[in-house]
Amino acid sequence: MARPITPEEKEYAQTLLAKARAAMKAVEDYDQARIDRLCQAVAWATSNEKTFTRLAYMGVDESGIGDREGRPGKRFKVHGILRDCLRQKSVGLVEEIPEKGIAKYAKPAGVICAVVPMTNPALTPAGSGVCSLKAKDAAIFAPHPRTKNTSMETVRIMREVLKREGAPEDLFQCVETPSIPLTQELMSICDLIVATGGQPMVRSAYSSGRPAYGVGAGNSTIVIDETADIEEAARNTRMSKTSDCGSGCSADGNVLVHASIYDALLDQLVKEGGYLANDEEKAKLEAAMWDEHGARTLPTIAQPAVKLAEAAGFSIPADRKFIIVKQDKIGKEHRFSGEKLTTLLAYYKFDDFDEALDMVRRIYEVGGKGHSCGIYSFDDDHIHRLAQLAPVSRMMVRQPQSKANAGAFTNGMPMTSSLGCGIWGGNITNENISLKHYLNFTWVSRPIPEDKPSEQELFGDFFQTDTY
Repeated sequence: MARPITPEEKEYAQTLLAKARAAMKAVEDYDQARIDRLCQAVAWATSNEKTFTRLAYMGVDESGIGDREGRPGKRFKVHGILRDCLRQKSVGLVEEIPEKGIAKYAKPAGVICAVVPMTNPALTPAGSGVCSLKAKDAAIFAPHPRTKNTSMETVRIMREVLKREGAPEDLFQCVETPSIPLTQELMSICDLIVATGGQPMVRSAYSSGRPAYGVGAGNSTIVIDETADIEEAARNTRMSKTSDCGSGCSADGNVLVHASIYDALLDQLVKEGGYLANDEEKAKLEAAMWDEHGARTLPTIAQPAVKLAEAAGFSIPADRKFIIVKQDKIGKEHRFSGEKLTTLLAYYKFDDFDEALDMVRRIYEVGGKGHSCGIYSFDDDHIHRLAQLAPVSRMMVRQPQSKANAGAFTNGMPMTSSLGCGIWGGNITNENISLKHYLNFTWVSRPIPEDKPSEQELFGDFFQTDTY
């Protein structure tokens, strides 16, 4: 149970809100060109290689999780978010549909309470900041206590840029002493919540009484059929599994492999840096990774493979990048069929595609509904059948899952750091959270020629049949 909020925290929250509303008032007449320039300035200041690398290192060091060497690469996500924003209008008349007599006008959503996870303490404020700025929103960032310094430094840079450009710096604010009660208070008084983080905080956002975009838990499951390019599948699996030490919900968790390529793919995964755990090591990993209540243990989350093995009580060669455990059972009591959030991969075998589909269905009953899945296949029927069955919001075809779900320069997914998981995942949207989610729209409707089908057209064979 969270402690009650203090009077000082309540007053602090109101102060942040008042500053945010004043800043929004000051930019309400900014035109599209000025807003776009500010977005470019903020995105450059936070995602240039020198600055983002410093922030990325700071976030890994502060939290104790993630990949210090690889995390700086996440700066390109900010580039993609900026690209998407610059290609869209967000001020005044933004869309017309003449044949329907419809015109749409964009308006700010308001003051955003942006909850920042400890896995992305620099990326989330930068990405959300570009979107909120493009929408003329103000954002109050509520950082995770374990990475508050990284988030505060990121927001400080963003504020400095606004000040330099003659815009109100209070469009971006960051909570200096975060706590659960204070974050909950901000969620209850801001206009919109974008909650990127753990499930308890997302559930709190939904119970705040304010509109909220939340994210769901992942358990990404990848089907690799007999038509797959084995080298491509293994390379992409390694890239996805090891990205930021598997900290993201998109990281490959379960790989289901056709029997005809099962051994060959396993050999290729080992060539890519995988380590196949034996039965004794697998048992030690399970004991170390989950506590008696089935909760993941913090010291094993988003750790390099060598450190993960050490935490479990055994050693592996220093060049191993991820650990593979063979798995054939699925269910809540079988821990490895759930979300791992580290450099460990569960490896399954199937004999035919119907069996693979049934395994996918059962895995998502364990966890991860609404998030994502993937497939390595050149059989369009297999791709179609998995897309029809999988209870997920996004499915990547022949792509490294954790580098593709949230948008990539080689796919058409909107760039984001927040992935909605739809009704399956307890979220209001299954889209990638992007600019449109930070905006209100006024629909203007003009009269058009009547568009009224006859009753016979509408009811077809049922027209003028017996009534009841």
